[in-house]
Amino acid sequence: MNAEPILVHATEISDAWTDYNGHMNVAYYVLVFDHGTDGFLELIGLDTGFRERTGSSVFVAEAHGTYDQEVMAGESVYVTSQVLGFDAKRLHLFHRMHRHVDGVQLASNEVMILHVDLKTRRVAPFPDNLARRIADIAASQRRLPPPAEAGRRIAIPVRDA
Repeated sequence: MNAEPILVHATEISDAWTDYNGHMNVAYYVLVFDHGTDGFLELIGLDTGFRERTGSSVFVAEAHGTYDQEVMAGESVYVTSQVLGFDAKRLHLFHRMHRHVDGVQLASNEVMILHVDLKTRRVAPFPDNLARRIADIAASQRRLPPPAEAGRRIAIPVRDA
């Protein structure tokens, strides 16, 4: 694998996804990034068949997003993914949305994903084959710089009046 984020999803922005400001609504950024997460999961083998065979899946426990550029109806975009970290039960992914025509980053989405046993609804270790696939991708991306947006938090400093 190349030492670069992995292309996991591409789509065209629908007119129905725009809001009263004339650009893509926040809910649809989440949808596009969720499809990116699904693309990554399919890449590692965590697809519908796997979920049905094993009775396990993943839940997003936390997500953070940035909205860097307006995205308009009719624009073609793609999502890339970078593994920032993982352990036996968790996967930390960073997605970027880019405009196809020029590659400009439009938004980012950072997610913490938990592997879950659907019978118990509890966090459980990834099966060995998935853990190896995640480890292989993480190793291939080890030299990538951490995204500047990763780990940010929302805050307004309190100031005395």
